[in-house]
Amino acid sequence: MRALLLALCLLALPLAAAPRVVSLAPSLSEIMLELDAADLLVGVLAGDEHPAALAQLPTVGRYGQLEFERLLQLAPDLILIAPGSVPAAQQAQLQRFGIPLLVVEPARLDQLAEAFILIAERIGRAERGERLAAEFRAELAGLRQRYRRERPLAVFYQVWHQPLYTIGGEQLIGDALAVCGARNLFADLSQPAPQVGIEAVLARDPEVILGGSNAELSSWQAWPQLRAVRRGQVWAVPDRGLERPSRQMLGAIERLCERLATAR
Repeated sequence: MRALLLALCLLALPLAAAPRVVSLAPSLSEIMLELDAADLLVGVLAGDEHPAALAQLPTVGRYGQLEFERLLQLAPDLILIAPGSVPAAQQAQLQRFGIPLLVVEPARLDQLAEAFILIAERIGRAERGERLAAEFRAELAGLRQRYRRERPLAVFYQVWHQPLYTIGGEQLIGDALAVCGARNLFADLSQPAPQVGIEAVLARDPEVILGGSNAELSSWQAWPQLRAVRRGQVWAVPDRGLERPSRQMLGAIERLCERLATAR
């Protein structure tokens, strides 16, 4: 399971506590907070998404564009990376600098619990990581039990509307849908965010359509033959925290489950 949680240690250093950490993804910054390790963070990416508690920390660029000089000035002992948060060329440059990197890529919610443990071990908070993972698994099991359906609800999750993108089978959001007694309409596709056509959605006829906002979803009213449209089950995602894999995701999953529980 930890194979998808890839640790890249570029110096021959022991797995000792890392006193200076730079986080290059909002979700990883949140995990640091959840591990009671905000005191170890010395830099984050700029943007509106990182937790307010870290607003005073130095920034090292924006999503997809690092500022190497500023990052190196912070002298980090460990850099946390999520796939896509740093372009491949810039990640290679970080490797050449010899700074240890930890790339965290959970594809399932159980792997997210493993990520808590992995990060905690690297920063010297192993006990807190084990406790956080245990709490996460227990609450997740409770949600699975509470919202289980005999027949899973067919859900189309719209990532973007023009062009039309959805989620593939290897996505945490798809696993969140399963917790709520639903199934991802395009779970058979291997790409993380495949582009699909209207015809494909019509052919699979979802019972619920979820998306980022009502404005992005409004065009579905042109297709009343869809069950989701006929039943008035075209909804904005109730909590966008669903898209940030950290402990807080549990609250977003619960709100998603509550919404889907009202579906016919």
